[in-house]
Amino acid sequence: MSADGHGLPDNAIRGAHDMIHHAEQEEHEHEAAAKRGLTDQAVEAEHDFMQHAEDDLDAHKLGKREVVKSISMATIVTTTTPTPVLTLNGEEKHRKRDVSTFINYYRDPGDGSPPMPVRISDKTVTNERPTIAEPMVIRDITGEEDKYTLDRNGFHLRRQATQLRGDDFHDSELVKAKYYPEAEQLLKDITGAHRIHIFDHKVRVGPSNWHKLGEGNRVTRGPLFRAHVDQSYTGAELVLRRHFPDEADSLLKRRYQIINIWRPIKTIYKDPFAVADARSVPDSDLLAASILYPRGSRDETWTMLPNNMHQWYFKNAQRPDEALLIKCFDSATSPGLARRAPHSAFEDPDMADSGHRESIEARALVFYNE
Repeated sequence: MSADGHGLPDNAIRGAHDMIHHAEQEEHEHEAAAKRGLTDQAVEAEHDFMQHAEDDLDAHKLGKREVVKSISMATIVTTTTPTPVLTLNGEEKHRKRDVSTFINYYRDPGDGSPPMPVRISDKTVTNERPTIAEPMVIRDITGEEDKYTLDRNGFHLRRQATQLRGDDFHDSELVKAKYYPEAEQLLKDITGAHRIHIFDHKVRVGPSNWHKLGEGNRVTRGPLFRAHVDQSYTGAELVLRRHFPDEADSLLKRRYQIINIWRPIKTIYKDPFAVADARSVPDSDLLAASILYPRGSRDETWTMLPNNMHQWYFKNAQRPDEALLIKCFDSATSPGLARRAPHSAFEDPDMADSGHRESIEARALVFYNE
């Protein structure tokens, strides 16, 4: 009989103590993980990885603290569902989550030739420019929305409700009558500009591969998975002259901008919208590329070369009452001023099974007295 009087051998007692200690340790790990917002599956993955790392510690010279850090970062990036949390007033909030994915850039053939023009007919868009997918981490601005401004970063997120809902956005005349005034007021409030002219809007509800649908694909336009800016510096003047032919020479003497207002029609999960911080994109990464329309008119945009220094951002689970403003052009050239912000849709691998994205983008010429 052992000294403790239980009739069990000492090694059995030690085994029982070890089991109890192991169970308590696992319970502490799960409690700590819950505070970090991790699921039980993530905890098990972390535990297994830690065991493997500890076994290989001498061979790999890997510190336990560094293992924990790398696992925690990987878990944050690959959170599977944007589970909302209800606040006291019933409003849904989503956890901040960065996404590891790819951005499609222009693949430069290296022979000095310009990018092929995009050709737009009455019913069809043809874009045969080659792309290259580069791995990127898209950073979520949730909780830091006010940090990013049009003049510093080239984009800004602002809360603004709209009176339109769902199918209302498919009625072009209703959009012009009701939504345009809302968008104009939002731009005036944010920029202080004295004159706003919304010249265009686009609703996207189609599949993500809409460019490959052939004839008629313009009717079902889906997300655009190519890094670009809607107007080059030359293209901005083309837009201004097209819409204000009689005033163009006078308007060109003062500051003007082209700003897009991008808004979800329903909360966005699949194929979110990313914007690059203007400060991370030098002009040398942008190539002028033409868009050719029927009857001889044209536009000029920027397509974008890859660079691992680019910083991309998005708003996780962006709602219809959250409008994202993107600066496509600014005639002002002050040092440090953002003049354009490249943007693109991207695939969120955790949201691949969600419904098609629905969004509206209004484009505006913004004029100042200065």
